[in-house]
Amino acid sequence: MEYNIIIDDEYDGIRLDKALTGLIEPVISRNRIIKLIDEGNVSVDGRIRKKSFQVSDGDRISITVPETVECNIEPENIPLDILYEDDDVIVVNKPKGMVVHPAAGHMSGTLVNALMYHCGDSLSGINGVLRPGIVHRIDKDTSGSIIACKNDAAHAAIAAQLKEHSLNRTYLALCIGNLKEESLTIDAPIGRHPVDRKRMAIGVNGAKEAITDITVIKHLNGCDHIECRLHTGRTHQIRVHMESIGHPLLGDETYNKGPKATGMLSGIRTDGQALHAYKLGFIHPKSGEYIETIAPIPEYMSAAVEKLGKI
Repeated sequence: MEYNIIIDDEYDGIRLDKALTGLIEPVISRNRIIKLIDEGNVSVDGRIRKKSFQVSDGDRISITVPETVECNIEPENIPLDILYEDDDVIVVNKPKGMVVHPAAGHMSGTLVNALMYHCGDSLSGINGVLRPGIVHRIDKDTSGSIIACKNDAAHAAIAAQLKEHSLNRTYLALCIGNLKEESLTIDAPIGRHPVDRKRMAIGVNGAKEAITDITVIKHLNGCDHIECRLHTGRTHQIRVHMESIGHPLLGDETYNKGPKATGMLSGIRTDGQALHAYKLGFIHPKSGEYIETIAPIPEYMSAAVEKLGKI
């Protein structure tokens, strides 16, 4: 597969790797872009360049993506809660506690293991390894809707919607404390924490635009049941944004370091952050039809809402 791109003035003077990341991620991931450049699969006006090369307005970039390789991930017969499926895409309701993609320490029992068993050879491999299928991810302890693609054309189309922020992604959550406003928008750029690389942070070097709409569904005792709509899709976006306004998510051990999560809300078990990807809407890559799926509120969250409403 080959991609041809002409640089415009927006990226004039920018490093090659950063320009391509801005132009084609997540159709091709940032790490994959860098690897393609390092392996000599990216040329500028016909010449192979390093990732530090500064591109200019009008430069013609050619990206050659080699054939995908077989992955060493084993299919596993793990039941899937399928919300929507056809020949191009599948949307599943991921349970809390399931890792999306195999990594060190989690090589089995992941969503990809389950999808490979269910879909067989019908998963996209646009990022270099055959049959991963995954376009976006949600955290291990976040439950709910996630889409995977069964071919490269569908993957490219859904990834483009993700890049353009046109996917409709709505989450349900429980946050500590009661918000003063019934609705608000948090507009605060997010990037990798400079010290703790497992955390994200607001306003750090390299931070990217991040916008979240928050609506209160119900005020509870010491907690709010909220709806969060993403305009962007940064890592840990809702968790970071809610911490930034002093209302971290219930059960979030990474971003909820304060003592007020205990005592006042004792007896509420969430097993990680109380966050659920409730609604996922997208334009079907083949038919052009708008598809919207709903992942029912998980039992732990509905039980917490009921209990906190009675305290």
